[in-house]
Amino acid sequence: IGLVVAYLLNPLMKLIDGKLFSLFKGKMKSEKKAKKISRGLAIAGALLFLVGIIVLLIAAIVPSIIQSIQGIISTLPAEVRSLVDWINDIAKGDSQIADIAEEVITQAGNFFENWMKNTLLPQAEVYISSITSGVITGVKFVINILVGLIISVYVMASQEKFAGQAKKIIYAIFKPVRANVVVETVRKSNEIFGGFISGKILDSAIIGVIAYIVLAIMKMPDTMLVAVIIGVTNIIPFFGPFIGAIPSFIIIVLQNPVQGLYFLIFVIILQQVDGNIIGPKILGDSTGLSSFWVVFAILVFGGLWGFPGMLLGVPIMAVIYYIVSNVVTYSLKKRGIPATEIDYVNLDRIDKHTNQPVYETTEKNKKQDEKSAGEA
Repeated sequence: IGLVVAYLLNPLMKLIDGKLFSLFKGKMKSEKKAKKISRGLAIAGALLFLVGIIVLLIAAIVPSIIQSIQGIISTLPAEVRSLVDWINDIAKGDSQIADIAEEVITQAGNFFENWMKNTLLPQAEVYISSITSGVITGVKFVINILVGLIISVYVMASQEKFAGQAKKIIYAIFKPVRANVVVETVRKSNEIFGGFISGKILDSAIIGVIAYIVLAIMKMPDTMLVAVIIGVTNIIPFFGPFIGAIPSFIIIVLQNPVQGLYFLIFVIILQQVDGNIIGPKILGDSTGLSSFWVVFAILVFGGLWGFPGMLLGVPIMAVIYYIVSNVVTYSLKKRGIPATEIDYVNLDRIDKHTNQPVYETTEKNKKQDEKSAGEA
């Protein structure tokens, strides 16, 4: 917990630290003292920012979620009936389509209502009673969080020292040539992970705020709940917008079918803006992966580790891709073989004497010349 918190807050802490150090440097006699004070204030500011975000989210989201669930349960029958009537109006006299739609929606609504009343709420009561009885587990969890925050303070305060100790160990174990490779790989991995995670969090926060503002202007139901779902699921690359759109659409369409259609149009436009404008501006080319490898990483690591795998699969795949690419390039250069990828697109073979590529077009032309000479 402490390492994760420290890693996530480190960019903000460094930003505050740099600004404060520049401010204190000229006003204090000792540069070391200025650095110490600026680092302490920066860590405190980063932790206060984290706590403030969590408190604001809980204060804004929890009441909205409770109100939304209670509203859905109490008004679900009327909303299903309204949806059926709306479909009947669209069918315009086609009784077969209307009957089928009415039966499907009625059964789905009854199933959903019974599930919420007979399964969700009783289970929620069981969970609440279990949590109440498990006071020790709750206390342990709180202690773990507090200890994690304390550890994050030590990690952020002494990160340069820890990094130096790690490098010292690496150079003690490996020869300088290999140690340099290890250090550079770790540095590149940190750059990939840090750039991707911090950029994705910022991108998703912006998308969530935009969604809340636009949905509030459009007077959509359960605006806060839907905006949070869109923002949180947007953290998952590629599939996130679709995962968040499905429950949000269901919540809205049950209360107002027409607004449900408007919501789908809005989500499509929002994701186009995010994918083509906001996302590239914030993330840039932080991973260096093509679209194929992004989808591949999400499917594979999501299948292995679930939600964390879908979130971290892309930077993990980017690090693997970077390491494999460097190993292949080094091996080819060591043998005197071209390492540029374009050299292998139309490659027929590598000449075993010269180690130079022989291309398909060149080989075909050579055979054609030999054939013409033989005929002549």
